[in-house]
Amino acid sequence: MRPTTRCITASLALVLAAAAAQAAGTVQVSFVEPESFSDVRDARFDSTENLRQLKSYLEEQASRHLTDGQALTIEVLDVDLAGEIRFSQHLHNDVRVLRGRADWPRITLRYTLASVGQPARRVEQTVYDMAYLQRLNHYVGDEPLRYEKRMLDEWFDAQFGSIAAK
Repeated sequence: MRPTTRCITASLALVLAAAAAQAAGTVQVSFVEPESFSDVRDARFDSTENLRQLKSYLEEQASRHLTDGQALTIEVLDVDLAGEIRFSQHLHNDVRVLRGRADWPRITLRYTLASVGQPARRVEQTVYDMAYLQRLNHYVGDEPLRYEKRMLDEWFDAQFGSIAAK
């Protein structure tokens, strides 16, 4: 392949990738008053990284479920991560303790789905997983927000259809 042919092929690949990404629809995620969320902190009582991870994951999953011409706006109203922060005397540090009782993950959100030629659908709901410790989780043990991610995977499939079906 000549150098100019490689350059044209690479340019064509970039154009096709950009078109495919745009065809998937648009996603916008925001947090409404995150300072009042129930529990989004880590062991250092910092919520910044958890909110960043959650926003990124919501955007990624939403873009995978949208089709051409759809626009999804998600407003996160409250977050309560799985488990609770407790002080560990042995570690001399705070740790997140998971007991599987009333400490299941919960995320309250409001979303608006707009599609070309259809009225916008606006829904507010709380997504939760009461059995988060009793089921298999394909996210590994050191994956941040692994219980919340599995819960959101199931919610996206229920609300917008399975990725495999598309």
